[in-house]
Amino acid sequence: MSSHLIPDDPIATNVAVTRDALHRPLHDLRISVLDQCNFRCPYCMPEDEFHADYEFLSRKQRLTYDEILKIARVAAGLGVSKLRLTGGEPLLDKKLPALVRGLAAIPGIDDLALTTNGMLLGSAAEKLADAGLHRVTISLDSIDETIFRHMSGGRGDLGKVLEGIEAAQHAGLAPIKINVVVQRGVNDHSVLDLLDHFRGTGHIVRLIEFMDVGNQNGWRQDQVVPSRQLRDQVQAQWPLRRIDQSYPGEVARRYQYVDGQGEIGFISSVTEPFCGDCSRARLSADGVLYTCLFANQGTDLLESLRANADEEELTDILSQIWLQRADRYSELRRPEVAEAHVLRKVEMYRIGG
Repeated sequence: MSSHLIPDDPIATNVAVTRDALHRPLHDLRISVLDQCNFRCPYCMPEDEFHADYEFLSRKQRLTYDEILKIARVAAGLGVSKLRLTGGEPLLDKKLPALVRGLAAIPGIDDLALTTNGMLLGSAAEKLADAGLHRVTISLDSIDETIFRHMSGGRGDLGKVLEGIEAAQHAGLAPIKINVVVQRGVNDHSVLDLLDHFRGTGHIVRLIEFMDVGNQNGWRQDQVVPSRQLRDQVQAQWPLRRIDQSYPGEVARRYQYVDGQGEIGFISSVTEPFCGDCSRARLSADGVLYTCLFANQGTDLLESLRANADEEELTDILSQIWLQRADRYSELRRPEVAEAHVLRKVEMYRIGG
């Protein structure tokens, strides 16, 4: 199938939406502002690899705010309307509200979100909201303090994360989503307790199948708890009903509690791949653009930026990258290959989840 720049609605918008080789639009850009994190989650950034002497990117190796804004403006011109700031842990950057303010001012951006582990959110939430951030997603794998501390590599403080969630709610950064990576034998037995904690709060818990992202997590198929199994467990405790997607390409299958106590989502990348609707590109902190969460290579934009490429040149580069995109890793995944870690993939901490 050939790809073109196609106006979604030429009457309603002047933006030409870029579509890839499988006719998927470019609607979402996830921006990793830095590769550092204050956690050492075993499935992402294990302590034995990312120790005290590990060399993360230097300031000069990372994109500046001006460079990020330049790429974001170009992406908006190609149809991107959703931006998400990720890491590493983005709140380690104390000046982040200044970047948020710049991104919020870009025409065409109607959804500006942040993914964080929540440890530093308590003191940052109001400043981020004032700068123009719309909402936050919190990565929180268990409400059990012992399990949570283990899954954060011994660095997480559950009380501070919960305080951060309260601060975000008070600042209006809603709807707040709680992302839970479920691993068999690690935290699967604590899922119902976490759901019970957040039922009735208005926060949306999303249960995520443990995925073979990156090369550090020793992924095996038998560690995956299928969404359908989790759904059955939840349904037995609290009856659910299916609800529609909130936007095209949404990764979570959405359900409501029948008793009116809120919403829950299931992200099933392993057992029910959703590549066919994927509209996301990912920009690493060192300026590499990736077209898939499971990519093993990307396109370096930093060199072009620092060679003073203007927005017209960058528009051509980004559009060509997307027009040639044909990624659908999850649909083609072979468990035996994934378990053997034969395919080297970019690490999750470099491009967010």
